[in-house]
Amino acid sequence: MSAAAGRAALITAAAVAVLVGCAGRRVHDGVYRSQHGFRVSVPGPMWKVVDGSRAELELRRADGAAGMLAHATCRPETVRRDFGLLERHLLLGLRDRATLEDGETDVAGRRAVHLVIEGRARDGDERVRIESYMLKDAHCVYDLLYVAPADEFDGGRAEFRRFVQSFAME
Repeated sequence: MSAAAGRAALITAAAVAVLVGCAGRRVHDGVYRSQHGFRVSVPGPMWKVVDGSRAELELRRADGAAGMLAHATCRPETVRRDFGLLERHLLLGLRDRATLEDGETDVAGRRAVHLVIEGRARDGDERVRIESYMLKDAHCVYDLLYVAPADEFDGGRAEFRRFVQSFAME
């Protein structure tokens, strides 16, 4: 694994560390079904499920340079928090941050906060870029996240968009 891939993995792991809980990875015919009532599709054969992840579903690109995840946190105290506080928790450990995109959109018929941030991992110098969609209902907060070295970010963004578009509540 290259240094860039290692740093992307570190940022993904750091983001996952603030998202508590875990579940078995049930991927069948390329579709993951969560015990928390959502499903999402693996965006293509270059994306592999990460065993042992604390996220419900963490995917790593075959070359290791990028990652994405889908996760639900279903605790009343988390659901009550506003999106701004939830975003700050998600980005802990990322320094020298620059917000590239910030807004709202619709994901699976629900209001979602969309964010693209660039920064440096706490222990690294290479810039990484993170794209996040966060939505919630009365029971859970759902996070969809893509992380890659800044200079490789655009190469996987279309796949991440397919991942986000496949998200559906069941």
